[in-house]
Amino acid sequence: MAVQTKRLSARSVETIKKPGRHADGGNLYLSVTASGARSWVFFYVFKGKQREMGLGPAWDVSLAKARDLAAQHRQSLRDGIDPLRTKQTSVIKPTFGAFADQLVETMEAAWRNEKHRAQWRMTLTTYAAPLRELPIDRVTTEDVLGVLKPIWSTKPETASRLRGRIETVLNAAKAKGLRAGDNPAAWTGHLKNLLPARTRLSRGHHAALAIDAVPPFVAKLRATDGVSARALEFTILTAVRTGEALGAKWHEIDFGRALWTIPAGRMKAAVEHRVPLCNRAIEILAAMRKIRSSDYIFAGAKPGSSLSNMALAMTLRRLGTDVTTHGFRSTFRDWASERTTFPPDVCEMALAHTIANKVEAAYRRGDLFEKRRELMEAWSLFSCDSSV
Repeated sequence: MAVQTKRLSARSVETIKKPGRHADGGNLYLSVTASGARSWVFFYVFKGKQREMGLGPAWDVSLAKARDLAAQHRQSLRDGIDPLRTKQTSVIKPTFGAFADQLVETMEAAWRNEKHRAQWRMTLTTYAAPLRELPIDRVTTEDVLGVLKPIWSTKPETASRLRGRIETVLNAAKAKGLRAGDNPAAWTGHLKNLLPARTRLSRGHHAALAIDAVPPFVAKLRATDGVSARALEFTILTAVRTGEALGAKWHEIDFGRALWTIPAGRMKAAVEHRVPLCNRAIEILAAMRKIRSSDYIFAGAKPGSSLSNMALAMTLRRLGTDVTTHGFRSTFRDWASERTTFPPDVCEMALAHTIANKVEAAYRRGDLFEKRRELMEAWSLFSCDSSV
């Protein structure tokens, strides 16, 4: 039976949504990623080895052109020539946008945080928009500067991350043989000489309350009803990061030992963190358990989801303050330094900060848990003292 070819149509090439490889026949496939990026791929066997060759993005290489290229490569195979060795220079290389989308699709499986995935996609789509239509091998230093300069001073953190992500995309393209020469997005020895150093740029701090403003604020917070208010209070009392509190699940809580164990996969340093729970934190958990509706302690409105960061921000706004949730970690650290005699390493470990000194870190075996329990109970007593 003859092999069926020309299975695809111009219409199906535009409308197929299912991720995967869709055969046209004659070794030609349309590859569709989960993000919707489409490209042509020619699969073949040469001297017993399976090989793959990209023929370009579907938006720029028509179905007819892809079939013509596939026919040329099948002829090379009949002549005993490896198509990859004689790839025609006329074959269009993928655009920066198409290659970046495929790279993110490959890399995101290793990323723990959905927000991190979204940020990669957003920066490489929105801020790097002028680069997306350029062939991956034609992106120049001027092109990179063109997307960085407009935000380099106004959005320094975003600009720095964007530069690093562009550099990663172009490095990956070079590794795949799609580029040659130096990376136009490299910082050291290149863009460092063309853009002001980050040390000269403003980098905002999380707005935080003054130490003595905490008890009155917590009193107002405790008088406020709702899951968002309890989640914010719990976050303040435990001095954890916002995402760690909102992502908390019931199986992480040991009521008998007044202990919350945050798994490594949810920690910034990727190391398990044990949090001693003060009496008020236990009271909050007990109240939340009575209205439990999901595995998340602070459940969101959408089934199976946790409360969002915005919910805490809105609670802060309703209480008439412009501080951030994360800023309470800064206030906690100031309080611990200025109002207590707890050693600095106990305070730092309460915040789950990594030990900068590698030698000290190598010898540190414990997590100072019982000392941290005393610290967190003292923080709770101070925060909830309405007489301050």
